[in-house]
Amino acid sequence: MKIYQSRSFEKKVKKFNEKEKYELDNEIKQIIQDPSIGTEKKGDLRGILVHKFNLQNQMYLLAYRVIQEESLELVMLGPHENYYRDLKTFLKNK
Repeated sequence: MKIYQSRSFEKKVKKFNEKEKYELDNEIKQIIQDPSIGTEKKGDLRGILVHKFNLQNQMYLLAYRVIQEESLELVMLGPHENYYRDLKTFLKNK
């Protein structure tokens, strides 16, 4: 399975320390094994799945979409606060 990252996702991950990156990699591996692990969104966010997980005692959300069963695009990563608003803005401007 091919993995693509959006520019927004890359920028967020750059700021993480090694332990956080390791935990994030484990979450991404879970998504690769079972892409339906996230909850599918409706309305403006149709086609986007969001996986929730704890990182350093804070809830993080990882938005992704499956592209033709053989590839995965990691769209956005961030804490819960204003996440969906920022995600809508990001997708609108893309």
